[in-house]
Amino acid sequence: MHELTVSPWASLAYLVAGVCFILALRGLSSPASSQRGNRFGIIGMTIAVVTTLVTHVPLRSVAVPLGNPHAAMIDWVTVVEILAAIGVGAAIGLVTARRIAMTAMPQLVAAFHSLVGLAAVLVGVAAYLNPQAFGISDLVVPMIGQPFAVIHPVSRIELGLGVAIGAITFSGSVIAFLKLNGNMGGKPIMLPGRHVINLALLAGILGLIAYFVTDQSAWIFWTIAILSFVIGFLLIVPIGGADMPVVVSMLNSYSGWAAAAMGFTLHNSAMIITGALVGSSGAILSYIMCRAMNRSFISVIAGGFGAVADTSGGGTAIDRPWKRGSAEDAAFLMSQAEQVIIVPGYGMAVAQAQHVLREMGDKLKAEGVRVKYAIHPVAGRMPGHMNVLLAEANVPYDDVFELEDINSEFAQTDVAFVIGANDVTNPAAKTDKSSPIYGMPVLDVEKAKTVLFIKRSMGGVGYAGVDNDLFYRDNTMMLLADAKKMVEDIVKALD
Repeated sequence: MHELTVSPWASLAYLVAGVCFILALRGLSSPASSQRGNRFGIIGMTIAVVTTLVTHVPLRSVAVPLGNPHAAMIDWVTVVEILAAIGVGAAIGLVTARRIAMTAMPQLVAAFHSLVGLAAVLVGVAAYLNPQAFGISDLVVPMIGQPFAVIHPVSRIELGLGVAIGAITFSGSVIAFLKLNGNMGGKPIMLPGRHVINLALLAGILGLIAYFVTDQSAWIFWTIAILSFVIGFLLIVPIGGADMPVVVSMLNSYSGWAAAAMGFTLHNSAMIITGALVGSSGAILSYIMCRAMNRSFISVIAGGFGAVADTSGGGTAIDRPWKRGSAEDAAFLMSQAEQVIIVPGYGMAVAQAQHVLREMGDKLKAEGVRVKYAIHPVAGRMPGHMNVLLAEANVPYDDVFELEDINSEFAQTDVAFVIGANDVTNPAAKTDKSSPIYGMPVLDVEKAKTVLFIKRSMGGVGYAGVDNDLFYRDNTMMLLADAKKMVEDIVKALD
């Protein structure tokens, strides 16, 4: 494939695509503007893809006996192959988007990150095997049997970093997918000497990348790739389920940096811009998520929640007295309240109860009750999971509040209605230093006059593997049932 000279119009098109990506990120920062942000993202990606296809038309040399020895014509076979690949990918994306359940969105995001990482590795491999096709080699040194292309030193750094980050993203995302999808347990797998092993592998990878600049031997390139696949696996395995939202945003950042590194290799400014935007925004989001959990980024990487879960009654629920209520009890208490704060969690997502929950909120509003929704930054298993679900159910954006904006209102609230949010409402995070979630900011639902807590049974624990002291408080009434069925019964009782 021969690269055509990039015209000023192509550079302008890439610039417009970059602006669209920036506007997409800005739009996605709020549920109210998220649809507009998605449209900008689609427009930007369409411009970038079309521009790349037009400026990198596959050509093949043709024999012209009396003409230009450098004559070439479009290689239509390759063009058809490229368009077919785009069509297959588009079809898979369309079917996946239509069929995927919102509860499976976290693992879908992790799967997409793995594909980005794998794509970066494959591009790096292709560039290493045929550097002249990518324009990263000018000098060909004659070798015994075949010529040898010398890769530019700067390109070797780009290749090494791109392949390393891509491989880490791929294997780490695969582990994250398995954990989120339930194929692996949510508890951390604490390997002996993991810190020493990880530091040694990281130092080895960086050292090999530095050595790769002076020696482009195949064993160095492939060792970088293999060690990066291994460290990606080792980094995510010891991270527990409660830290998964941070892991998802962290892997998002990794995928962006991998794409940016490959953008330099491909001399594609659109990839560089997009990768830098994704990488930096993912890093910022990871930082925000860590602050929301009162955790440092290093502590998450070193090993997530759940490492000491068994020291505080984690793993199994405690046999203590608790109060059970019915749908009729819940309907009566909420209909008599002045304000109800609804706290959704992953249990709501599993039951797909967001639509009937909005119906319940509308009925309460019709009876003069103020209804608000409280969202913890790490509720669910990916950043913004609950916001997306509530937006899907057409819950008014003005009714949805983040932790720092609504926590002070629980003390003046008549009813806190918790639907499947376990770890983010656990008071032990504020009082029990032996708890694995100690120090994580939680929603102060226990301060409400009455807490209604929907849960399937008293036998289970949260994703962090610890029991919730809120269940046994005097002002808590447990509503044991499937979340959607319980809310449907409450709606009927409100009629």
